[in-house]
Amino acid sequence: MPPSKLLHKAPAAGLLLAAFCLSACVQNTAARPANSSGTQPEAAAAAAAGAATGTAVPAAAMLKAHNQWRAKVGSPALQWSEKLTRMAQEWADKLAASGCSQHHRGNMQYGENIYFASPLLWPNGRTEAQPVTPQYVADDWGKEEKNYDHASNSCSGICGHYTQLVWKDSKEVGCGMAFCANKAQVWVCNYHPAGNVMGERPY
Repeated sequence: MPPSKLLHKAPAAGLLLAAFCLSACVQNTAARPANSSGTQPEAAAAAAAGAATGTAVPAAAMLKAHNQWRAKVGSPALQWSEKLTRMAQEWADKLAASGCSQHHRGNMQYGENIYFASPLLWPNGRTEAQPVTPQYVADDWGKEEKNYDHASNSCSGICGHYTQLVWKDSKEVGCGMAFCANKAQVWVCNYHPAGNVMGERPY
């Protein structure tokens, strides 16, 4: 029997457009076999040992994944920011250390997207970290595109992760991720300038 998994996204941070849903999005999806974490081997090993740990997000891969979605709507390509990366990693580490809680940093001037993936749970009780990649994370946010209506600048369901992903005025991004003690994982991306500004369109 294949393992089960739960994907879980926190709402996007920033000044939200009027129609954006603020509740977290939960998806139950079909399981897939896993033999790696899809991230750095050292972090996967630490996760396997039952310790909360952070690891560097591959910058080139995450930047490419973001800019693929931005190119679709004509938004300028983002640049990678080490400052935002440090900030995102700090928050991912904090969330992982607190049991993979999912909430945004308060009173922040930057945009923020958070992605959470539970561990794979096998019928025999064994757990593994999911093989999540930067492309998978960005694509998961990008799938909210179907919920956004550009004509009315509103959405049905959650689309705040998508609109931050493609927000035309955002110029920089930096991301971090961390494994939790139970082999779940949390990914954080911060954006400057922040998107999801009330009354404005993402592109």
